[in-house]
Amino acid sequence: MKVPNIVLPCSKCLAKNRVPRARLADVPVCHTCRTKLLTDHPIELGSATFTPYLAACELPVLVDFWAGWCGPCRMMAPHFDAAAGVLQGRVQFAKVDTEAEPSVVAPFSIRGIPALLLFRNGVEFARQSGAMTQSQLEAWVGQYLD
Repeated sequence: MKVPNIVLPCSKCLAKNRVPRARLADVPVCHTCRTKLLTDHPIELGSATFTPYLAACELPVLVDFWAGWCGPCRMMAPHFDAAAGVLQGRVQFAKVDTEAEPSVVAPFSIRGIPALLLFRNGVEFARQSGAMTQSQLEAWVGQYLD
């Protein structure tokens, strides 16, 4: 049985927001700063927000570890954005710039980018390396959804 409410942290102020599952499609906003909690595009996470956000989010969070100089990362970016829109409300998509945030990347022993890590309650439970198309992303993430 699914829990009727889900906790979604705000990507801007990190406030925890309890949202009824039935209202996830209604574009919930943060009770503190009014930022949209679910967007049709990935959120940016950094050293100050990465761990608290992942620990608080009760949706699975798919994190793309990327860099601006990486050709495959740039090639995959529009596919990642599109998949975020399709899976909005089921998975939160996020990005971490490996060049700007080396302290976030270090604990995960990432050897190549793009690297996709799927988290639930702050714990990594799936990993995929290399660029993927939108349909490949949706299929890969879909196998881990309830």
